[in-house]
Amino acid sequence: MENKGLYDPPRRRRSGPTANHSSSFPSSIESSSSSTSPSNKPLHNPSRNARPSNPNFYRNINTNRNRDNSTLPNNHHSKTTNTHQPEEGDGEENLLSSFSSLVGTCPFMCPVEERAQRERLRDLSVFERLNGSHGKTSPSLAVKKFCRTISTKNVQASDVRPLPVLEDTLSYLLNLLDSDEHPFEVVHDFIFDRTRSIRQDLSMQNIINTRVIQMFEKMVKFHVMSHHKLRRCSGSLNISSMHHLNMEQLMKVLTSLYHLYEANRNSHTTYENEAEFCSLYVLLHLSSDSKPAGEPLSLWFRHRSPILKSKKMCFARRVLRYYRFGNYKRFIHIIAAEASYLQYCMVEPFINEVRALALSCINYGGYKLYPYPLEDLSNLLMMKESDMESFCRDCGLETSTDEVGKKFLPTKQTTFSHPKGGVNYCLVGSEFVYGESFG
Repeated sequence: MENKGLYDPPRRRRSGPTANHSSSFPSSIESSSSSTSPSNKPLHNPSRNARPSNPNFYRNINTNRNRDNSTLPNNHHSKTTNTHQPEEGDGEENLLSSFSSLVGTCPFMCPVEERAQRERLRDLSVFERLNGSHGKTSPSLAVKKFCRTISTKNVQASDVRPLPVLEDTLSYLLNLLDSDEHPFEVVHDFIFDRTRSIRQDLSMQNIINTRVIQMFEKMVKFHVMSHHKLRRCSGSLNISSMHHLNMEQLMKVLTSLYHLYEANRNSHTTYENEAEFCSLYVLLHLSSDSKPAGEPLSLWFRHRSPILKSKKMCFARRVLRYYRFGNYKRFIHIIAAEASYLQYCMVEPFINEVRALALSCINYGGYKLYPYPLEDLSNLLMMKESDMESFCRDCGLETSTDEVGKKFLPTKQTTFSHPKGGVNYCLVGSEFVYGESFG
């Protein structure tokens, strides 16, 4: 058997239960499963699966993205064929017309046939190996892989996991983030692939209720935290590629989350975390050089008035304005005073860039006879004085010390250069909680 590296379900006629879809949203939603750690027992009884959904939801997303010049590939305009690429935000909506009546019945994190095939092919992640064996796993370890190409004729209900199983699978995956046994990039790579598979199963079943919103919020949080942590990984040559792919998926999951909010909205209500997650999309557009592959930023200011006037969105808009205008003092101080942890993860790559801008302005605009006190500079840029001295060296600037030991930055130095990479210096005075979990 040829090893393609991705699971391709066996070519058989699709069978399994189907369900009639209602075009209206449910008035009440079942509470999430309380189980967070899968076991060898089936995670779900398929006969009790309730699947409230709108059969036109993902098709409507596809129409909106076409109109808003989003990032679906060019071939999404073509006629539906028997082979599709159901990746989140990457043509998966066209797939759903062929799966409109599919209800998953797989009770495990990984379908039995896929698990057996991957054991034969020794295609198991380090997190899936039973007792370290490359060719042995168990239902409590194996997690369904993302499959880029799926044939609509071959997918069976037994290959797709229902919502309760997907919720438990996501909880299991995110709990791996607390493990220190493996480097973060290894953990990220595993969760990155398996969460795409979760979104794939949700799409094939067209599940769009409020429980799915909670799942998407957790997946956005995973990608945002990965954006923050991958910048601190230096042991792998693939970090740059991983960071790029993570940002790509973050954009797709954020866009889908926004459409889920709209599809589940009742009257004039807003969701508890909606403003913060909408603000993250704005913060993705900080740099004029970075053009996220998603809906234009202007379209995101069509949000409902309560969202636009919320504290989280006002913060994001002010940060965007301060950054574009080069107001380094307000940019740094508002982040320290108002940013949430997720918002900080998004803007942290730009903090040192803005600090370098401040040093450039002070160096070239200062009076040569009056060097700038390093203590004042560290307060302005919210850094420790020792970090401030190191950062000056990163920018090619020398510091001096007077007879009483006070340090200064001589201005008009011609050796200034913008730092490339380097250390991420802490933001003094901020109140971020770096130990946040996915509870």
